[in-house]
Amino acid sequence: MSTALNVTLAWSDALALQQPEIDRTHQEFVELLNALAAVADQGLAALPAFDALLAHTEQHFAMEEGWMAACKFEPQNCHSRQHDMVLELAREVRKAAVDKGEFEPLQRLVPALAEWFPQHAEMMDAALVFTMQQLGFDPAQGEPVPAGANAPKGCGSHCG
Repeated sequence: MSTALNVTLAWSDALALQQPEIDRTHQEFVELLNALAAVADQGLAALPAFDALLAHTEQHFAMEEGWMAACKFEPQNCHSRQHDMVLELAREVRKAAVDKGEFEPLQRLVPALAEWFPQHAEMMDAALVFTMQQLGFDPAQGEPVPAGANAPKGCGSHCG
């Protein structure tokens, strides 16, 4: 009998950053995370939901990385490092499940992501959206910020 993980992350106005593309992407992340939570305790049967979340997250982060590059963020910044760490961990969790039949890491990852995501969105992604607005960068147009523009230091947040 399935007991499904109790992940309480729900899309709300508190997660919205008032940037349509990123808000849509974030809402999809929340939906995919909750879909995974519903099956995370089902062993191999959880892998399709995990793979859907991983594929979405890879595309989600690549989109943000592209925006950061267009806004002239420093290549090695804390926002990008968070993306790298999350993807590396997710890939290791998948490898443990597939190669070793270890599903506890997958079950533990779900609530960890539910806790991490709102903080990441509130700090890192909000700083990205603010920077894009300040620079006049329209992600729908995708044109890089002119070289003379006041590019941010680091990632645009106050992480130092």
